[in-house]
Amino acid sequence: MEIAELHQIFLKSKGITTDTRSIKKDQLFFALEGDNFNGNKFANQAIAKGASFAIIDEIEYLEDSENTILFDDVLKTLQQLANFHRRYLNLPILAITGSNGKTTSKELIHAVLKRKFETVATLGNLNNHIGVPLTLLSMKTSTEFGIVEMGANHLKEIENLCKIAEPDYGYITNFGKAHLEGFGSVEGVIAGKSELYDFLKANNKLLFLNIDDPIQLKQIEHTRNSTFGTSADADVKIEYIENHQVAAIKADDLEYTSTLTGTYNAINIAAAVSIGKYFKVATESIKKAIADYKSSNNRSQIVNLGTATLIMDAYNANPTSMTAALESFKKHPAKLKAVILGDMFELGTSSQEEHENIIQLLKKLNFDKNFLVGKNFYNTQIFDPKVQKFKNFEDLSETIRTEDLHETHILVKGSRGMALERIIEVLKNRI
Repeated sequence: MEIAELHQIFLKSKGITTDTRSIKKDQLFFALEGDNFNGNKFANQAIAKGASFAIIDEIEYLEDSENTILFDDVLKTLQQLANFHRRYLNLPILAITGSNGKTTSKELIHAVLKRKFETVATLGNLNNHIGVPLTLLSMKTSTEFGIVEMGANHLKEIENLCKIAEPDYGYITNFGKAHLEGFGSVEGVIAGKSELYDFLKANNKLLFLNIDDPIQLKQIEHTRNSTFGTSADADVKIEYIENHQVAAIKADDLEYTSTLTGTYNAINIAAAVSIGKYFKVATESIKKAIADYKSSNNRSQIVNLGTATLIMDAYNANPTSMTAALESFKKHPAKLKAVILGDMFELGTSSQEEHENIIQLLKKLNFDKNFLVGKNFYNTQIFDPKVQKFKNFEDLSETIRTEDLHETHILVKGSRGMALERIIEVLKNRI
């Protein structure tokens, strides 16, 4: 079967699923394989639960030949179908990547653009070789604008995602010390993320650039672009407002205030405002979109616990984002401040050095209390009497239950695998 024929079947379906546990009637089931599962084994179960067709790549599971379609590679077929559908819809696509802040930037940009367009954006952080195709396939003929987040931890991944999504516009949030184990170095991170730039330049598409970033500034002479930043040369002139309770900016002398914490989020707001202006979203609509946006999923999320306040920024962490969060938290006007930090993952051979750098930064910032959890922090050689280290979350919890944290602002940050949002329940039971 050709992709064009499969696309016609897709158009008549109720969408795509890769999980029989949440299947809906008349969806197409794609039997993907992972390290610990083989979707081919569930093809007949999917059909029994209501799938109109199951797409498989192992002939021994071709039991129901009427409703099962055999391809050479299910994943490749999903990606080819997504690209075919993207071309069929022929709508503008904005791709977003970067080391930090790409999901928050994506959600802010989506909040702004949906004030004018019918938009579809990546759900959560479904931004990989499976998530990007599923995002594209969730778009319909009524969709006017698509926003696709792209994540990567190795070279060539963004390049391949661009081949699937074929974006018309692109924005890279920043280049930081993220996924160093896969990219090998900061230079590898820059090369990997810049694969989005390479695609857009090769296809004469447009880049949105933060020209306060010297790495992004290098792109300005060689691309079609729209810029923002504090420079008078920027297409959208930005002023970052020193309001340490929430992130706020001025753009072309108009103020945009959010509910987000952390001065680092001001750049995410600046990008959303600038992109909204480029697409001629009404100024008042942009201001309202920024003001109304509420963070979730442990990204700069405020949690009030009686007399204590948590700033939950624990969706992910790397040396760049953790440094930015700590330096921003230092500027917060609260009298009592504590931090709960979890290990940063995927740092390869630089892991111990980067964790020790964070402890040195804590010494300099001098918060009232510092709690570090995870084997990477625990095994560091840096000692500070104001820093407590714990091997695991259980040991941390025991200590937190005995600490006086009344009237304290607490920053919580760590890699996703640390699941530091569990600290909310620990604190709820004692504050």
